[in-house]
Amino acid sequence: MDVLTDELSGAQLEAACGELCIGCPAGDCQELLREAGLRPTRQRMMLGQLLFTGVGRHVTAETLHAEARAAGMRLSLATVYNTLNQFTLAGLLRRIGPDGSRCFFDTDTSVHPHFYLEGEDRLIDVPEHLAVAQMPDPPPGHEIARLDIVIRIRRKTEVVGRAG
Repeated sequence: MDVLTDELSGAQLEAACGELCIGCPAGDCQELLREAGLRPTRQRMMLGQLLFTGVGRHVTAETLHAEARAAGMRLSLATVYNTLNQFTLAGLLRRIGPDGSRCFFDTDTSVHPHFYLEGEDRLIDVPEHLAVAQMPDPPPGHEIARLDIVIRIRRKTEVVGRAG
């Protein structure tokens, strides 16, 4: 049996979780994956439990990989990238690329704006409601797939006044 790709059986899930119960993180994650049309493989279960058993998150593949390693999980960075892309294609994550060089994955897939903190490489949700008065018409033969609004911000620099 290939432990990295085979679906977890109920017994394996129970062993990983401690006990199989309704409302436990492993059971909830397994159900979430199945409902999205994904088999609950070991990698998906491990990363899914880090991503989907808490509050909304913005992660990069690198930060999730570091978190997984700190939790004792043995996964390659390529596996993390592949799994994040699979979760995105299944509609479980939303990919946001605020600066063209790095992608964040958001566990909140609803349409909502973000602040990107320049110099800190962080993405956070805009807490206020943002209204778009009018969407532009797409070119002929196209339709709008989704709307991403990323507001780039940076910390203010203090200006020390000169005495004259």
